Amino acid sequence: MLYIWDIEKIIEATLNEHNLKIHYEFNNDLTAPMSYNVSTNTIKFNYLKVNSYISIMKVNTKETIEDYVKIILYHEIGYYLDFKKNKHDLRTLLYGDKDEKEKLKSKIETNAWEYGRSLVPQQLLNSYDKVREIDKTLLKSY
Repeated sequence: MLYIWDIEKIIEATLNEHNLKIHYEFNNDLTAPMSYNVSTNTIKFNYLKVNSYISIMKVNTKETIEDYVKIILYHEIGYYLDFKKNKHDLRTLLYGDKDEKEKLKSKIETNAWEYGRSLVPQQLLNSYDKVREIDKTLLKSY
């Protein structure tokens, strides 16, 4: 099991490796393993959810626990890169109709996976892609 400080070390090292200026903090009220907030430029994580997510992923791929954290993190960094490169009109999420909201959410999610993938080390690419597929299945089950 990874503790808060273990996850913080992985996040800090990965952000430093890519020279990214993103804040990070733990938040045990978070309902997802990790989340990126564009308003505060912060990646938040719930260490219990991270560990739970990893236990699900370990069944389908063979990476270290630290690599799983990196895979989750690269996806969150993908949101950062997407919002940096694309100026989405986020008012759509508040005021748009159902179809507009779903289309924008889908575009942001797809972009996050793709932009995150651009930073993934070669040895983790297959696992990143597998986690992406598994994540799609998990989202549908909710």
